[in-house]
Amino acid sequence: MMNFVAMDFETANQHPASACSLALVLVRESKIIDRFYTVINPQMAFDVQQVKVHDITAEDVAGAPTMAEVWPKIQPLFQPGMLVAAHNARFDCNVMKQSLARYGIAEPHYLVLDSLKVSRELEPGLDNYQLNTVSDLLGVELWHHHNALSDSEACAGILLKEEEKRGSELLKKFVYQV
Repeated sequence: MMNFVAMDFETANQHPASACSLALVLVRESKIIDRFYTVINPQMAFDVQQVKVHDITAEDVAGAPTMAEVWPKIQPLFQPGMLVAAHNARFDCNVMKQSLARYGIAEPHYLVLDSLKVSRELEPGLDNYQLNTVSDLLGVELWHHHNALSDSEACAGILLKEEEKRGSELLKKFVYQV
């Protein structure tokens, strides 16, 4: 049985400290039991290309909390020994790190499981390993690609499908510490 939090960020621009939305999907005993979604005011300009990807604008986040204000609500999930999953985790972990550093908040340390790396190794031969491609292959719903909540749910779904097919022991070899 797997216990983890699937995480996804969207950013306002190319700067990793520009988080403009965050979703977390809590998985306990291989079941999704809770979801968290918020827009975030990055206090930075939005790039038109990024807006085209996720459809979040400066107006959408004008009254939203900053990452410094969101952090106390989610911080208990980012502790040593806690498992956090993401699709292309290097991106999401860096957004977390840089968005917190911007406010002088220390980088959290936690365990990471990257569904992109898992998919590349366990599902060879795909044209690409984008979230939508892997979701389609495994029959995981992705209701709105680049919506942080949809992407987090799909990441969780991919890992749960792989656990169902192959067992959780195999997935443990992909876990690393940040």
